Amino acid sequence: MSLIPYEPFRHLENMRREFDRFFVDDFPALRTAFGPSLNMPRIDVYETDTEVIATCDLPGLEKKEDVNIDIDNQMLTISGNVNRHQEIKEENMHRKERFFGRFQRTVSLPSRVNAENVKATYRNGVLEIRMPKLQHEQRKRIDVQFH
Repeated sequence: MSLIPYEPFRHLENMRREFDRFFVDDFPALRTAFGPSLNMPRIDVYETDTEVIATCDLPGLEKKEDVNIDIDNQMLTISGNVNRHQEIKEENMHRKERFFGRFQRTVSLPSRVNAENVKATYRNGVLEIRMPKLQHEQRKRIDVQFH
């Protein structure tokens, strides 16, 4: 008799996949109501000694006016609009998974950054934002003059 490892959550994983398929494939209109995270761009945020770097997947942007970047109180907000110009009749559509429309994503930053010197580049569907960290003020000893 062979031993089969017990996986207590295997059935839950199958159920999760079925729910995902249900909302994405069968009822795409419910995506925005019940799954707004499906329309949010994916983002990575990491830091080095001198800067905080955010990379965000945003395929389909055509011009720089399609994306806005705001930094306020250690919060980074990326918003914009992805347009799809290809007209396809609904009855000819077999599968519709690609996102288009308005998006917005706000994440907290791990360090305070200098918003004046932020550089953003968009290449091959990936937006990279480089934010220099604010330099901590150096402690300075003040000599007291006695008279």
